Amino acid sequence: MNGSSPSPPDSINIWRTWALTVTYEAGEYTEQKFKAEKTGGGPVIPSPNLDTDLVMACDRLADVLIKASKNPIQMQMDIARYSKLISPKDTGHNENREARLLERCPPGHEGKRLVDEPAIILDASGAIIAWYLPDALTDTTQKEIREATDLLAPSLEKSNVSDPEVSASLKGPSCENILKAIARPAAIASAALRVMHPEQYWAGLRTLSNLGNIAVSKDLPQMPEALQYWASVFNTLSIISNRETPHHRDHMSIAECFDILTTVGTIQCSDDNAKPSAGVQVQFRLYDCVFPEGL
Repeated sequence: MNGSSPSPPDSINIWRTWALTVTYEAGEYTEQKFKAEKTGGGPVIPSPNLDTDLVMACDRLADVLIKASKNPIQMQMDIARYSKLISPKDTGHNENREARLLERCPPGHEGKRLVDEPAIILDASGAIIAWYLPDALTDTTQKEIREATDLLAPSLEKSNVSDPEVSASLKGPSCENILKAIARPAAIASAALRVMHPEQYWAGLRTLSNLGNIAVSKDLPQMPEALQYWASVFNTLSIISNRETPHHRDHMSIAECFDILTTVGTIQCSDDNAKPSAGVQVQFRLYDCVFPEGL
């Protein structure tokens, strides 16, 4: 029988907020359940700090992660070479430029390959460049994401008028309510990263822990209060509202790290999300999750 509360690496001293503690324990439970189901190990007992809805969400996530890991799709493109060719000027809007990039780093087949089941997408070297996790979120988690998005509605309306400064939506009186509303979905996304990319997960946890300690020691205004409820190892949450966007490319990230994409709402968006650099097209329905590299 496996437990679910091992100590973090010696180099990490978790800043013990409620949010980070729940995120850490959800990540450990998901990672151990993933390993146990993959290797035929014994049952994993969740921490008593995880409520029933979060345990059920982690169970669903682990099941989809297992299915994805058993469905590798290898492409012939070289992601390392491709990452060296693109620059912040490559926004995805210039069709001629995108075509030239594909010519220099072809995916190895004609057209786009449609993916509609959980899968991991590999480049020519075997490096994972994306995880596709359809139906990874429970109904409860989807409801919580919708409710958290509703709390952000006033900030989203203002952002249509002018670009807000960083974290402007979290400086008002609704900060605590917003972060509490998104806490469980944030913990689930972090738990997925614990399985898919442990190095990025621990780096994110370490960064937030260090930031929390600095915020307290330097008495930074509003930051300690906000971090008490920040439950994600990702340090940024971006919302694109009522817009059609180019194919995903994150110039603020690096090729070795994952982002997470999901759709939120009640109206179906696009039927697919293409990653032209890999020649892959995935079914992208409401609340499906895709973890692509930051390219």
